[in-house]
Amino acid sequence: MTLQDYDISALFVKSELVPTIVQEKGTGEVLMLAYMNRESLELTLKTGYTWFYSRSRQELWNKGATSGHLQKVVSISADCDDDTLLVIAEQTGAACHTGSHSCFFKKVCEE
Repeated sequence: MTLQDYDISALFVKSELVPTIVQEKGTGEVLMLAYMNRESLELTLKTGYTWFYSRSRQELWNKGATSGHLQKVVSISADCDDDTLLVIAEQTGAACHTGSHSCFFKKVCEE
């Protein structure tokens, strides 16, 4: 991955964990929200596939490493406050551990 002139340390000033939204390249569908720490972001940049930090297990995890449902990174953007990341990815298979394509399948309200 080609890193632009962006200082990633700016992301970790407010917190050690940065909320990260993953959006599908082809459809624009929001697939999931997870958290990255500095190490998982560096692994993501190095490998071109998403890595996250599990708050419940207190460890790094490579999305799709066991399921085969990988997320190939197309781009990563930081928001205006440097406290959230948006990953555009090519999703292989389901993004959600339930088997759903997106983690956002539970309707709370709808017009």
